[in-house]
Amino acid sequence: MTALIACHFALALFASPLVRRLGTRAFVVLALPPAAAAIWAGAQWRGTADGEARGSSWRWLPDYGVEFALRLDALGELMVLLVGGVGALVLLYCASYFPDRTPQLGRFAGNLLAFAGAMLGLVLADDLILLYVFWELTTVFSFLLIGQHSGVKQNRRSALQALTVTTMGGLAMLVGFLILGQAAHTYRLSELIAHPPASSAAVSTAVVLVLCGALSKSAIWPFSLWLPNAMAAPTPVSAYLHAAAMVKGGVYLVARLAPAFADVTPWRPLLLILGSATMLLGGWRALRLHDLKLVLAYGTVSQLGFLTVLAGAGHYDTGVAAVVMILAHALFKAPLFLVTGIIDHAAGTRDLRGLSGLARRLPAVCAVALVAGLSMAAVPPMLGFAAKEAAFQTLLDGSAADRWALAAAVVGSALTTAYTLRYLWGAFARKPGHHDTATHPVPRAFLAAPALLACLCLVLGPGVGWTDHLLSAYAAGFPAPAHPYHLALWHGWGPALLLSALAWAGGLGLFLAGRPVARLGRLLAWRSADREFGRILLGLERTALQCTGFVQRGSLSVYLATTLAVVLAGQIAVLAVDSPWRGAPAPRLWDNPAQAAVTVLTCTVALLSLGVRRRMKAVVLAGLTGYGTALLFVVQGAPDLALTQFCVETVSMLVFVLVLRRMPVYFEENFTRWRRTVRMPVALGGAAAVAVVVWIMAGARRGDFAGAAMVEETDHHGLKDVVATILVDLRSWDTMGESSVLAAAAIGVTSLIYLHRRTDRDDPLPEPAPRETAGTGLRTAWTQSHGDLAGLPEGDEGAPGRTWLAAGRTLAPEHRSVVFEVVARLVYHPILVLSVYLLFCAENMPGGGFVAGLVAGLAFITRYLAGGRYELAEAAPFGPGLFTGLGLVVSTGVALGGLAEGTVLHGGTWHGHVPLFGEVHASTALLFDCGVYLLVLGVVLDIVRALGGKVDRQIERLAALRAAEGHGGGR
Repeated sequence: MTALIACHFALALFASPLVRRLGTRAFVVLALPPAAAAIWAGAQWRGTADGEARGSSWRWLPDYGVEFALRLDALGELMVLLVGGVGALVLLYCASYFPDRTPQLGRFAGNLLAFAGAMLGLVLADDLILLYVFWELTTVFSFLLIGQHSGVKQNRRSALQALTVTTMGGLAMLVGFLILGQAAHTYRLSELIAHPPASSAAVSTAVVLVLCGALSKSAIWPFSLWLPNAMAAPTPVSAYLHAAAMVKGGVYLVARLAPAFADVTPWRPLLLILGSATMLLGGWRALRLHDLKLVLAYGTVSQLGFLTVLAGAGHYDTGVAAVVMILAHALFKAPLFLVTGIIDHAAGTRDLRGLSGLARRLPAVCAVALVAGLSMAAVPPMLGFAAKEAAFQTLLDGSAADRWALAAAVVGSALTTAYTLRYLWGAFARKPGHHDTATHPVPRAFLAAPALLACLCLVLGPGVGWTDHLLSAYAAGFPAPAHPYHLALWHGWGPALLLSALAWAGGLGLFLAGRPVARLGRLLAWRSADREFGRILLGLERTALQCTGFVQRGSLSVYLATTLAVVLAGQIAVLAVDSPWRGAPAPRLWDNPAQAAVTVLTCTVALLSLGVRRRMKAVVLAGLTGYGTALLFVVQGAPDLALTQFCVETVSMLVFVLVLRRMPVYFEENFTRWRRTVRMPVALGGAAAVAVVVWIMAGARRGDFAGAAMVEETDHHGLKDVVATILVDLRSWDTMGESSVLAAAAIGVTSLIYLHRRTDRDDPLPEPAPRETAGTGLRTAWTQSHGDLAGLPEGDEGAPGRTWLAAGRTLAPEHRSVVFEVVARLVYHPILVLSVYLLFCAENMPGGGFVAGLVAGLAFITRYLAGGRYELAEAAPFGPGLFTGLGLVVSTGVALGGLAEGTVLHGGTWHGHVPLFGEVHASTALLFDCGVYLLVLGVVLDIVRALGGKVDRQIERLAALRAAEGHGGGR
């Protein structure tokens, strides 16, 4: 089972290259995983029908009782057959539906196959948390599929609407899962259903939250607004996600949990009322629409309400009726959507007012639609008739609440008959006063998928008894009645058949009275839920803008003062109502006089920064406070932390310097005496509050130090650098998360610089001309980068001709320093070697991937400062994104490997002799550190490239334009 799910996602990764190479024929290859899932499920039919269940699991989060557990039982068997079988046919249908040159077709194919894999995982999941993971994956992939044509505003809005509604429901469902798991002391779904927790207020709350997720996924009122708008997606998406797969997810969850929680308040009232309301509202709305796809969409909403009523009734017989209706609905609704796509292709429209005579022009398409439509209208001998008979009879034999739901079901069935006739008449009938619609021929391969599904509706009607053994195995989870219901096409003359006849007659009457019904519908129409949703979003946006405008004034000093004032006020409030310092030891000012001396110097520098008005001076003073902190680490005996702090402060100061080149020398705010009088006490008070909090927290410790066990672990392995070992071994997941945040922050910062083209690269190093001078080199570089701009100043012919750096000749003479170039040339390689040394010695000496990456970044920064942006491009010819991405891949891969019983990170070591190095001890934690090294190096290069090279380019362009304007003015 795990392999089947993995195959879907693995092949989805190669969808784009397959589509580029094979065109639409790639869909035939992509249909193999869902077809294999359906075949595998079919091979398990006999066992699951006998009540057997196959499962597999492996530990995922053992401390929380969460496992990657999969299970196939009778209900899972049915859903896998639908997900895999219909998914394979839809993918084959895509091969004829899309032209070869469809934009972004590879991405669409990958998303559709990945969605099939996520849906397969959802119906097989036997763990609540795992089910939620796959649940949200289906939400994400449906968002991508609905918004496939992202250039169209309506598609983007529809995708966002579906994502918003289903995600909010999913989050509520997650909370319900957590409550149920805690109440039952297990997250295993099969165990939860076999031994449900005792009814209580917490369990009832959890049930309501879980149903919120299920109802939002299956578009039950009031969450039904997103499904009709999702018809903006391509027709194959509508046929699969919104008829056979995704929207069945909520009904599946209700059916899965019903044996355990149907008797919990308010399960039955909630589902019966909302399901009945959805059935009636959706069917009534379908009678007033002219787009064939929207008619089917609102019909789907109506029938999902019917399925919710059957699945939520919570009895043996209604359970059988629910699962056979799930099967029937998928088999008749999916081919109708696919036929709609064929009509759209062949006739160029889906508006039933513009279609006429297609029954004669497309007889095969009409036959397929007629078979599927008769099944949807529950006409014998179709499968839909057998399912509808089962629903009517089981609700009739149920409780009083079930009989009220039966009345709604009969009315809903009449509406179903009416909009089915409206669909068939609108698509294929010859309308008076209209010429026959011109159509293109329909290839047989295009019609094969809907034809096969429609044939199943016809075959499984008389053969519905073949499914009785399997579907009854699901219903066995409910208490069995004395005379259980059995599926058959004909149960004789009785009340159920009479109700069906009433539904057919009512539906025929509604269809024949189409115009009066449409006028009545317009008179009784409520406000559009879609419009109300838009108003809510607009109101939220306006409120957010007003709140943002109120609190975000654009003044950094105001933000800092507010933060410090809140900290200070909170501390004063605590001190006023409590005495948290009681029991805390008296503060010890220092361990040795050196600490006091460093502290005094650091505090002095910090106080001097309060009155600074020059930006550069403020940066230098702030950096000195950081160096002072690093000196405290040295005095305290933490050289590894001190080394990291020194490197961070150095890189930070250089980055600040690069930024300040484009900013005014002085702070632009008005530094009046009144503002200083207010800000200084706030700053000093905030600092004192933080110091007091740290002192109180240190004195309030009662438990053992958390690091004691980690220190013992590192000692056991013979390692000395405890901090580095903890970061890359014992807490590698935390480090990986922090690394991801660092990469995201760097990408965000540089994206603001490269606002229009994130992939901008530095200009290539210009080829040197014979005996060219530095000034000529600058002109050559500028000409290659920006074209021939008049007015670029000539270089000094007397400038030094020797270039110590590869790109030194691109700098103007006034910007060059031969001493700096020589120093940069001499220290560049030793700094890189030092970074590699710090990387490999991290287990027993100060170092590590983070500090090593910073040191390597300093080497490249040195070359940039000495030779400019061309020198940086020469030193790092590969894009910084390559280092960042490779680092994330390496560190993530090693961390994921550590999930395998912890053998990778904690047990993977190698000892050996390496020439020139001697005895070498390497562990897989070193591989993780290599990933961190590459990531940090990539981040530093990206920031320097953006804040250095890009700013240099802007400065050069402005200087050239000013020079050109000066020459023009002189002439």
